[in-house]
Amino acid sequence: MARSPFDPSFWRSPLRGPWLTSVLGVVLLGGITVLFVTGLLSYAAYDPNLSPVNDKTPGKGVLGFYLFPWPTGPRWLYRLTQGVHVTLGIALIPVLLAKLWSVVPLLFRLPPARSVAHALERLSLLFLVGGALFEFVTGVLNIQLDYVFPGSFYPLHFYGAWVFFAAFVTHVALKAPAARRGLRRLREESSGLVAPEPAEPTVSRRGALAFVGGGSLLLFATTVGQNFDGALRRTALLAPHGGAEPGSGPAGFQINKTARYAGIRAADTSEKAWRLVVVGRAGRTVRLSRADLLALPQHHAALPIACVEGWSTSDQWWRGVRLRDLAALVGDEAAPPDVLVESLQRRGAFRRAALRSHQVADPFSLLALAVNGADLTPDHGYPARVVVPAAPGVLNTKWVARLTFQDL
Repeated sequence: MARSPFDPSFWRSPLRGPWLTSVLGVVLLGGITVLFVTGLLSYAAYDPNLSPVNDKTPGKGVLGFYLFPWPTGPRWLYRLTQGVHVTLGIALIPVLLAKLWSVVPLLFRLPPARSVAHALERLSLLFLVGGALFEFVTGVLNIQLDYVFPGSFYPLHFYGAWVFFAAFVTHVALKAPAARRGLRRLREESSGLVAPEPAEPTVSRRGALAFVGGGSLLLFATTVGQNFDGALRRTALLAPHGGAEPGSGPAGFQINKTARYAGIRAADTSEKAWRLVVVGRAGRTVRLSRADLLALPQHHAALPIACVEGWSTSDQWWRGVRLRDLAALVGDEAAPPDVLVESLQRRGAFRRAALRSHQVADPFSLLALAVNGADLTPDHGYPARVVVPAAPGVLNTKWVARLTFQDL
């Protein structure tokens, strides 16, 4: 009787074989490619080349070759790309685990390297398996919010994604011929995956695929609701903001960090104490109370809030002053420059954030004072917050204290 996993007869499942492994691999090939692309788009949405305050992955070097100024339209763009990224990532977990289970005998196969090509394949497996587990685990922990990392999530996930995808591409190139043969059910006996002494089957391979697919559908169904309002949101049991709207009334929609968490004190945001400082490119400075802002022309914009954790709201009806009008107030009416937005918050990331000139110039980019017909609440950024079409939620800075218009 086999006592060691290095003995081929130790692995007895009759389900393992090139066909099952190849089917799972094809699903992952498509799914992980979408995950990688949407992940890169999410990183681009932060405009990390605009200003150091937006760049959470310093030293990215050539890995930032693809970065581009993130557009403001369509207004639901980030809601779509990040919603797909997170929901698909959760749904692929059963497929990934099944794929790893299907090939685990190969990790114990001796000799460890039979040729240069085989050694390269085994090395790619090390980075592939390790990278996949790292990316999925850190991603899941991040969307649950209460995570503990040995560093910032942004560089860990970004660099980990590149390491994993490089191994993924190498592995696909090396294994594509075997995958094609596996899908045609050829050379089962020489694959190293078929058990030499299989146990009695309790389920067919198609039944196993149905089980994995059912698990993915279950995770999808208990995650995707975080992108919608109403009853469907209550089905998002695996998403931190997937429950019912946190309250009722005009401000009864999802938030990330509360005023209490950010260290916002009522004395700081009172009508008497709070002033918005607006600085122009030439140095002209004005200080505006909330009453001053309300006296300026007010505009409306229907915009969602979408977060890197994958949750989003439907369009909320914001009212406030256009950012480009505030730029004009300090002498930058001809061509609004970039803007550095600073918050009153004392804790948490993105106390400062930079927006590009085309974001400032967009007619739907507002310094919002009200939402859905009522004044902002403290948790939604009272006395004033930024809202910009298609931008990640953290760039829609709350509790704004200062706007500095300049070329960043």
